[in-house]
Amino acid sequence: MTIHLPSQFNIAAEYIDAALEAGHGGRIAYAYGEERLTYADLQRRVNRAGNALAALGVEMEHRVALLLPNRPEFAIAFFAAAKIGAVPVPVSFTVTPDEQAFLIAESRARCVITTEALWAPLRGYRLRFPFLRNVILVDASESVAREHALARLLEAAGDQLHAAPTTPEDVAFWLHTSGTTGTPKWAIHLQRDMVYCERLFAAPFVALRPGDVIVCGSPCFHAYPLGFTTYFALKAGATVVLNSERSTPQLMFRLIREHRATVFVGVPTLYAQMLHAADEQADLSCVRACFSAAEPLPPEIYRRWKERFGVEIIEGLGATETLQTFISNRAGETKPGSSGRLVPGYRVRLLDEHGADVPDGEPGDLVVSGGSVFAGYWRRPDVTAKVLRGEWYYTGDRYRRDADGYYWYLGRADDLLRVSGHWVSPIEVEAALFAHRAVLEAAVIGWQDEDKLVKPKAFVVLRSGVAPSEALASELKAHVKASIAPYKYPRWIEFCKALPKTATGKIQRYKLRAGHHWSEPS
Repeated sequence: MTIHLPSQFNIAAEYIDAALEAGHGGRIAYAYGEERLTYADLQRRVNRAGNALAALGVEMEHRVALLLPNRPEFAIAFFAAAKIGAVPVPVSFTVTPDEQAFLIAESRARCVITTEALWAPLRGYRLRFPFLRNVILVDASESVAREHALARLLEAAGDQLHAAPTTPEDVAFWLHTSGTTGTPKWAIHLQRDMVYCERLFAAPFVALRPGDVIVCGSPCFHAYPLGFTTYFALKAGATVVLNSERSTPQLMFRLIREHRATVFVGVPTLYAQMLHAADEQADLSCVRACFSAAEPLPPEIYRRWKERFGVEIIEGLGATETLQTFISNRAGETKPGSSGRLVPGYRVRLLDEHGADVPDGEPGDLVVSGGSVFAGYWRRPDVTAKVLRGEWYYTGDRYRRDADGYYWYLGRADDLLRVSGHWVSPIEVEAALFAHRAVLEAAVIGWQDEDKLVKPKAFVVLRSGVAPSEALASELKAHVKASIAPYKYPRWIEFCKALPKTATGKIQRYKLRAGHHWSEPS
């Protein structure tokens, strides 16, 4: 599906300036602690920040790295850079300084916008940033050398700014991959990409409206929460509650209660933690919709959440490379455990090893085509050529489609296990484990036995108050045998305190397979 856009198009004009034209100027765009930022305030600050960046020598197509927690300055900096035709490149604040340095250096950013706490450990990496000219600190009071206080820059800048004459096919921003399989890569997105996601997915599936209040438990730098915390909300005139602290269950419940949130956005891990931590005072009566992505949502979490809080979790499938969701459940039409049905406007195929389409019910490699698919990886032509073939993006995910058009995740293409002559999906085994009362989280990989045959191995995080034991391991194995085909049960169960994950909750199975020690045993 093609969405027709004018020859001159800029996302800052589309999602910042247009909000005032739609009459949202007096509405609250962002709530952060005691701060309330109206849409009119947001536009002024975006314009001033854009003028300040230009005054520092940032030009069209220069990269501007954003190393920021969830606070209003993230949105201000993102759209300020975009408005002058520069390219915002959000960097994860959850990875190590060494990984942050890699991402900044790889981006060749001319400017970094960050906090004093996040920049402090990176000062020693300056020699790795030959293209970096200026650092802007959002919480500094005074400017020193090439480290500028954002407040001082905004005071000196004008609040009128026309959007740069970018086109729909110009580069708008980069997002780095989550690193589930190792070294992250920068995915390049164009000016048009947000519009496809907002019109094809957000408008019909999320259906935000003025007066909606969104609480999001994930960091803004990732593709999935980026939509809900910026352009989805800004297009609708909704309010986003930002929080720079760690998203604990207690904090999420408090923010929802205090702000009377109507929409909650999380990942499966957070939903599981909130269910586990919920007491009789936990109240989500103000919430009309919950959304989940980044990792498959176990059907048991869906059922328990709906039973406990009376609101369903709407799960969907997207990727950094597609920017947002292209397969999704709909409110009132959810099949627990599935990723949902195709979002109209996208095309999807399931392919066998020969590239032929598989029939319903059979597993296949998922490929997708649509207007928000990325333009390629920065300086990774070999990887780009592998996953972008013509109009199709090869996701690396294995799925099956049922007769009703719902898609069911089977795992990454290299995660499926061949056990006793049968294909085994780690997701199915994990769901069976999760249904046991003692299990908080589980991850399953392939492991070789003494005969060098691959069998399932499970890593299990237990609920609070449950102690690991050989007896419990045997009980869990028997539970899986009774729940699904017996040959799928995990031959080994390793209890641990945590699973290795990306910032958005995706399990890093490559670390499990490599035997990395990410936590001490329970």
